[in-house]
Amino acid sequence: QVPLQACGGGLVQPRWSVRLSCAASGYGLNGYTIGWFRQSPGKEREGVSCISSSDGSTYYSDSVKGRFTISKNNAKNTVYLQMDSLKPEDTAKYYCATDRYTSCQVVVTTATYNDMDYWGKGTQVTVSS
Repeated sequence: QVPLQACGGGLVQPRWSVRLSCAASGYGLNGYTIGWFRQSPGKEREGVSCISSSDGSTYYSDSVKGRFTISKNNAKNTVYLQMDSLKPEDTAKYYCATDRYTSCQVVVTTATYNDMDYWGKGTQVTVSS
């Protein structure tokens, strides 16, 4: 029933690393733009990373560039977000989402909820000492 489910979050200390996973059910990720978004209380949901459906190119928002890495395992129909050097401001609920046509450039800049076709329930990442 739920096409996407992100998992792997938890409570971690600053500078630690977390790897999130997003498994797709009922459809294949191949051919879709796949983005990772996050939202914290009082803030807009923002796209932080994306992998292109066309050539597999990866994109990142300025706030996470150099620290986060997105990747995909086609055999497992799963996308990952490796988060290194975590900061308290990274605390948020993280979601994976897919869309057939939305570009990664849009995902990591101006994308909104309606720009993506499928959303997972998300997983909470809390960075605190």
